[in-house]
Amino acid sequence: MPKFSQAFRFSLISVSGAMGALVLGSEVLADGPACNSEDQVCKFRQLGTELPTPNIFRNAAGAPGPAYWQQQANYTIDVVLDEEERRISAESTIDYINNSPDPLNYIWVALDQNRFKDGSLARESATAAAAGSSRGDGSSKQDRVSFSSLRYSQANEDREYGFEFKAVTDENGNDLNYTINDSMMRIDLEKPLQPEERRIINIDWDHNIIDEVAVGGRGGYEYFEEDENYIFGMAQWFPRLAAYTDYTGWQNKQFLGRGEFTLEFGDYDVNLTVPSDHIVASTGVLQNPRDVLSAEQRRRLADAGTEEPIYIVTPEEAEENEKTKAEGTKTWKFRAENVRDFAWSSSRKYIWDAMLFEQDDEANPTVTAMSFFPKEADPVWSKYSTQAVVHTMDVYNKFAFNYPYPVAQSVNSWERGGMEYPMITFNGYRPSEDEETGEVTYSRNIKYGLIGVIIHEIGHIYFPMTVNSDERRWTWMDEGINTFLEYQAEYEWEENFPISRYGSNNPMDDISRYMTSSNQVPIMTQSDSVLQFGPNAYSKPATALMVLRETVMGRELFDFAFREYATRWKFKRPTPADFFRTMEDASAVDLDWFWRGWFFGTDHVDIALTDVRQYQISSQDPEIENDMERDEYNANTPETITQRRNRDEGIETRVSRYQELEDFYNENDRFEVTNKDRNTFKSFLEGLKDWEREVYDRALEDNDYYYFVDFKNIGGLISPLPLTLTYEDGNTEEIMIPAEIWRRDTESVTKLIVRDRKITSIELDAHHQTADADYGNNSFPQSVTQSRIEMYKSDYKASSMMADMLVELKGNPDEAKSDDGEDKDLPMETVEPTDEAEDKTSAENLGDSDEDVQTKDRTEEQKSTLRKTLERMLGGK
Repeated sequence: MPKFSQAFRFSLISVSGAMGALVLGSEVLADGPACNSEDQVCKFRQLGTELPTPNIFRNAAGAPGPAYWQQQANYTIDVVLDEEERRISAESTIDYINNSPDPLNYIWVALDQNRFKDGSLARESATAAAAGSSRGDGSSKQDRVSFSSLRYSQANEDREYGFEFKAVTDENGNDLNYTINDSMMRIDLEKPLQPEERRIINIDWDHNIIDEVAVGGRGGYEYFEEDENYIFGMAQWFPRLAAYTDYTGWQNKQFLGRGEFTLEFGDYDVNLTVPSDHIVASTGVLQNPRDVLSAEQRRRLADAGTEEPIYIVTPEEAEENEKTKAEGTKTWKFRAENVRDFAWSSSRKYIWDAMLFEQDDEANPTVTAMSFFPKEADPVWSKYSTQAVVHTMDVYNKFAFNYPYPVAQSVNSWERGGMEYPMITFNGYRPSEDEETGEVTYSRNIKYGLIGVIIHEIGHIYFPMTVNSDERRWTWMDEGINTFLEYQAEYEWEENFPISRYGSNNPMDDISRYMTSSNQVPIMTQSDSVLQFGPNAYSKPATALMVLRETVMGRELFDFAFREYATRWKFKRPTPADFFRTMEDASAVDLDWFWRGWFFGTDHVDIALTDVRQYQISSQDPEIENDMERDEYNANTPETITQRRNRDEGIETRVSRYQELEDFYNENDRFEVTNKDRNTFKSFLEGLKDWEREVYDRALEDNDYYYFVDFKNIGGLISPLPLTLTYEDGNTEEIMIPAEIWRRDTESVTKLIVRDRKITSIELDAHHQTADADYGNNSFPQSVTQSRIEMYKSDYKASSMMADMLVELKGNPDEAKSDDGEDKDLPMETVEPTDEAEDKTSAENLGDSDEDVQTKDRTEEQKSTLRKTLERMLGGK
């Protein structure tokens, strides 16, 4: 049996004085300077100045206050898609309603397409490492130029991007003064817009559609060279009213690529004029199906059921459709009510399927789930896309609220990645075709990546498209909360779903890689300043909520509070404080320590179980205790090696040879009971009060085991302590020690565990539910780490210029991508700044030029010379 520390029994003592000192000590510390090096209660201080003061707009419970307000912007837009020019022209009318208590002298409009303009803040502020990045960030410190960054630069040189305004007028057609500041436009009003007033603004504009593959972003076009067709995914394509809020006034942060959007809700009527053979997917409900769909397509839509998807446009019909380009156009009319944005996609390549999702909802009892994708996305899209859409609604409804719109769509508008808009999402992942056999296959990563990205993006229709958080400021409220719900949906899709990119299905195991890294910032960092964006904005807050649900609060309390948050802020704009306060308000759990550690700090979880000491209550009766002490001493104090070897060699002690040397002490060891011992015990019993004697007698009768368990907080982040106790008979017990055990000392604590049977081992976080970074210090006695090791054989060979020269010269590269799919760097050489300097490694010289042929000839000549040399060295063989 594993041994705990050697102390096994202890006497009853009075602890009232010691407890008084502890209380006094904590009060003294609590009155000291906040979070200094001696402040042991720092991490349990209430969130004070970190959160805004409650007010009439947002109350202390985390709910909208009695004077809560938000603006409204309704849009009517007519847009024409020019496929050949890859360009749109549009006219829009905006009905802006001022629900705030403030008169407005001007309004701000977000111009996200201007991010791609020459001289934009996003492009000019990009670091060398971020050149060509679709989100405008990068971390490499090396001097490097990748093929994709060069393609990005060339695409920006070839075409002008950004809005081109033709008119900005009032409802009477009078010109309005406006000023463009990068990705924001200020429209000056002739007279202030008073509270409860509305104003009409007309904006007409054009803009070129970006090449999504080359430029990146959240929309654009993809060109298919094989059939000379396009897919257009139109996002951030129109001037959108910026948000005006109670917590910041006008949204004034420029669009740099990472921080997404905070927008106003409104109703949209959008008329999309596209080539007549295009299929259109869009935010909203189609208003004129008879004008744009065939009778057969309308019949198929009417036949859609709840069991499996049905094709509206079959793969065969889509493939036939993409072979020719029809003349003329069609106008698809869509209406969307109470949405904060509008996106659409158009292509003649689209296969289209649909099925129904039924929910107990008076406003939207039936939701039409649909997918649009080219043949290049099959067979994986036909099998999984629409089913994943329906599954997402099924799971998210349980955690949040019923799906709020009549339509939910997944569109394969690009090869990889995902993006969300009201009622429509753009999603990547496609299978691959074997170059030799032509057989289409898809990997495990493609399958689960597709399911995961669709769940994630459809989930965004709940957060932030309905719970309208400010993504420009707090990305985690959008991405982190939604990623947490994505995890729940993936667990309900299939057991052992590979949730993380490492193939694991437990994000709490993977997040420690990030949380122990050096270049991090707190979750509560503005979007454009976040380092390590993926783990910071997505997986760390999602993991935090998993820990909160499974370990800190428990499912019942968490689920009720989370649903309360979602319901309170449905179609409203919450801030982090509203989330934090609602979770506490609806659960009666003080979570300030949790928000402080996980969201405002960069500590990580690493709790060590450092020691366990086992005791039993001492009777203090010398007739009992002395014999037990003798046995314990003999068991724990081995005979000296010298004495044992002397006896083995037959060496006799003097006392054994001369017995007259023996006396009283040879017959009575130090554990023998004396009359003084007996008198002391008698005095102890007589000195007990009646209630103390009752406690004493019961303790001896129970004969329990007392375990003092020491924990050390190595990582700094406070955590509950889920323990697994293993008993002598092999049975186990699980207990949860709450995080509040650290409230007086956040570095080390001792827990007393009393049981009526022996514990043989204790394990901390056996189910990996706290995101602990090091499980090697989580058990007592410490466990032996088990794994497998491969036999090592050195394959080192000295470099040989001769052998290298004999290597067959490979053919010319066809792609600018490496085998692992990562973007290659262009070869670069340092060139002296002279007038005659030329770049000898131009990417234009990748074909079989005359210079290439000459190089091959020289190589063959060198190889012939080498062979002769080798033959001579090998004795003429």
